[in-house]
Amino acid sequence: MKTILNALLALCLAAAALPSLAALNVFACEPEWGALAKEIGGERLSIYTATTALQDPHRIEARPSLIARARSADLMICTGSDLEVGWLPLLFTQSGNAKIRPGSPGYFEASQFVAKIEIPKVIDRSMGDIHPGGNPHIHLDPRNISKIAEALGDRLAQIDPAGAQAYKTGAAAFLERWQAAIARWEKEGVRLKGVPVVVYHRDMSYFIAWSGMREAGSLEPKPGIPATPSHLADLVERMKREPAKVIVYSAYNSPKAAEFLAERSGIPKAMLPFTVGGSEKASDLFGLFDDTINRLLATLK
Repeated sequence: MKTILNALLALCLAAAALPSLAALNVFACEPEWGALAKEIGGERLSIYTATTALQDPHRIEARPSLIARARSADLMICTGSDLEVGWLPLLFTQSGNAKIRPGSPGYFEASQFVAKIEIPKVIDRSMGDIHPGGNPHIHLDPRNISKIAEALGDRLAQIDPAGAQAYKTGAAAFLERWQAAIARWEKEGVRLKGVPVVVYHRDMSYFIAWSGMREAGSLEPKPGIPATPSHLADLVERMKREPAKVIVYSAYNSPKAAEFLAERSGIPKAMLPFTVGGSEKASDLFGLFDDTINRLLATLK
């Protein structure tokens, strides 16, 4: 018995001496950043994603479970540009984790590494839910993902020097695959150029700009303001004069306004995944763009 106990004790001590498989705890505010971190860091990272594709990232409750996860994080990856302004500040104050506060290496704000669009010249709350720093939905331009991936690889190496080579290798492998995918998407998406589209919210702006589509209307009368009967009636009349080719809404949106306009205008509608997990095929960043483009092209047929 003593021999068995000694053997078990030796095994426990050996296991304790081994390094943890995951070197860093990563808190990703949105699914796209959790997916990107996984591409670069692989098993060196334990990744927790705070939101899902079925949640509006503007309107998240700072639940105790999120605070607890933030408390143990080594790195927090968020979009920034006020996307999480309604809930992220509470996580900073309540978690007490100085490592992830803005300005520290443990806080990575993705939007700071790309050029933002739709920066308002005037800030007026009567204009709806506008973002002073520009449109924060940066991940739907695949070129932005490239820039952010490179910066994220560098930041991971800074926080975890022991894994620097692994992150460099992971980022390089991802970017090689990503650039090849962008070239393929550009060819597949040629038919999207110039296509007028009605959006639900301004969350597709980067994709529209990259693909060459044209926004022909919005189901929201103002950003963040739910569709009203009068606005939808006006939109129906506008579509009679200048019809769009497709009405799109994201996985986290209610389909009712899109259905209303589609039924009265005869314009087809399409649900788009918006982020990783928004559809069965959008299981990673590559699937997100594959499925978005395929759904649009299928609707246009």
